[in-house]
Amino acid sequence: MSLTLALAAILLAAAAAAWIGYSRVRNLRSGTRLHSLPIYHAFYVALWTAVPALLLLAVWAPIQGQLVQSAVIATPQGQSLPDSGIQRESIIQEAREIAAGQRETGFNPQSSELAPVYASTQARYSTAGGLVAIMVALLGAFFALRRLGVEFRARNSVERWMMALLLGASLVAVLTTLGIVLSLMFESLRFFSMVAPSEFLFGTQWSPQTAIRADQAGSSGAFGSIPLFWGTIFIGAIIAMIVAIPLGLMSAIFLTQYAPARMRSWMKPLLEILAGVPTVVYGYFAALTVAPMIRDFGLTLGVSNASSESALAAGLVMGIMIIPFVSSMSDDSIAAVPQAMRDGSLAMGATKSETIRKVVLPAALPGVVGGILLAVSRAIGETMIVVMAAGLAANLTANPFASVTTVTTQIVQLLTGDQEFDSPKTLAAFALGLVLFLITLVLNLIALSFVRRYREAYE
Repeated sequence: MSLTLALAAILLAAAAAAWIGYSRVRNLRSGTRLHSLPIYHAFYVALWTAVPALLLLAVWAPIQGQLVQSAVIATPQGQSLPDSGIQRESIIQEAREIAAGQRETGFNPQSSELAPVYASTQARYSTAGGLVAIMVALLGAFFALRRLGVEFRARNSVERWMMALLLGASLVAVLTTLGIVLSLMFESLRFFSMVAPSEFLFGTQWSPQTAIRADQAGSSGAFGSIPLFWGTIFIGAIIAMIVAIPLGLMSAIFLTQYAPARMRSWMKPLLEILAGVPTVVYGYFAALTVAPMIRDFGLTLGVSNASSESALAAGLVMGIMIIPFVSSMSDDSIAAVPQAMRDGSLAMGATKSETIRKVVLPAALPGVVGGILLAVSRAIGETMIVVMAAGLAANLTANPFASVTTVTTQIVQLLTGDQEFDSPKTLAAFALGLVLFLITLVLNLIALSFVRRYREAYE
C-alpha cells in the first residue's frame, strides 16, 4: 500500500464518517431541539477522522525515506556498497529512481541489483505507515461518533478545530522563515570559520576559485563581496528604479486621475500582465533585443568598452518588470485619498495638476514609498535577467555599459553542478544568501514602518 492510497482511504473514511454522523443527528432532530445543526456534527466527525491521520502521514513521509535508506544499507546488498560516501549515495539514488520507474538501468551495476531491495523495503514501510494512519482515522471516527448527541456543542468544537488549523497555517510561514534563517546561518558560520568576515564584507576582489584537494593546484580564492553587492544595488536599486519609479507613478496617476473608467478597465489589467510574465522571458528579451541596442548606443557615444552584457541592459528590463509593483501600490494609495480633499483643493482655485501634486500625492506618500521599497526588494532578488543580460564579471565600476554581476547570479554559479560542501567556494553562497536576506528584510521593515508611521486614516 502506497501513501497515496492511504491518503485516498483516509479521505473516503472521513466522508463516510461525516455522512454517518449527519444521518444519525438528523434522525435525532425530529421533535428535539439540537444545540448545533447536523452539518456541524458532520464536520466535527470529518475533522476528527481526517486531520490526525493526515498529520501522521505528513510526519511519516519524510521519516520513511530515512528509515528505508537505513534498512537498505543494512541488507547484504547494501553492505557491499563502496565506502565512499559520494559513490554510495549515487548508487542509492540510481536504485531509488529505478525502483520508482524513472529509469531502467543505472550507470553502476550495483544500482540495478539494489533496486528490487529498495522497492520491497519501501513498499513494506509504506504499507506499515498507511495502515497505522488508517487505524488512527478509524479511531478518530469512532471517538467523534460516540460524542454526537442532542446537547453536544458541535459548532463550538468545529470552530476550535478551525482556529487550530488557521493557527497551524500561520505558523508554517513563521517556521519556514526560521528554518531558512537557521540553515543559512549555520552554513555561513562554517564559511566564516574559513574566511575572515572582514575580508568577505569589505573586500573588493571576488574570485572564489579554490583547490578542492590538497594535492591539486588552484587559487586560494578571493571572497570580497563588495563588487557583488555594488552590482546588485547598481542594477536593482539604481538603474531599475530610475525606470520603474517615474513610469509606475505616472501610470498610476493617469489611471486614477485622468483616464476614463472604460480606458482604466482595460489598461490596468494590461499593465499588471507585466507582473505575470516569467522572468526568463524578460531575460531573453534583455539578452537578444535590449543588450545589442545598448552596446551599439554605447559605441555610438564613443564608449570603447561597451559590452553586449551590461548593467544598463539588465537594469532597464528589470525596471520594466517591476513597473506593476510600483504602479499597483501607488494606484491603491492614490485611490484611497478621500474625494473630499480633492474637491476642497479644487474649490479653493487649485488646478487639477496642482491638486494632484500638492494634495493627493502627499496624502498617498506612505503607500507610494512603501511600494517603491518593496519593489526594490523584488529587484535585488532577481536572477534570470541578470544572468542572461548583465554577465558574470565581478567588476566594481559605475560604467552602465560595462559587464557586472549580482549576488543572486553568483549564488547560482556557486551551487550549479556537483559541489563539495566543505570548501569555502560553495559555502560562500550561503554567506551571500544570508547577507542578501538581511538586506531585503531591512528594506521590508523600513517600508512597513514608513507606512505605519505616516499613514493617514480617513473617514
